[in-house]
Amino acid sequence: MDIRFYEAAEAELDEAIAYYEHQLPGLGVRYRLAIQAALQRIAQFPEAYPPLSRRTRRCLVNGFPYGVIYRIEERTISIVAIAHLHRRPNYWTSRS
Repeated sequence: MDIRFYEAAEAELDEAIAYYEHQLPGLGVRYRLAIQAALQRIAQFPEAYPPLSRRTRRCLVNGFPYGVIYRIEERTISIVAIAHLHRRPNYWTSRS
């Protein structure tokens, strides 16, 4: 399956990578690799993760307090948000 990012989700990813890299050199890279691993799991088993709404699911990111919020479309997985799990719950719902 193809994976595509909503513009806002891509911005969230970039901001989090920059934040973690600023906190500790190399941590941004570890975060990006953890996100990539989550995306690979989603692509391989898109329906394995629990639904958050009628159209969205969430895959937790190993080692970081984030979830990848996504929608399964015909042949595409759309990444709706890269959401921090302890901030502004459900802020992304207007995107889905």
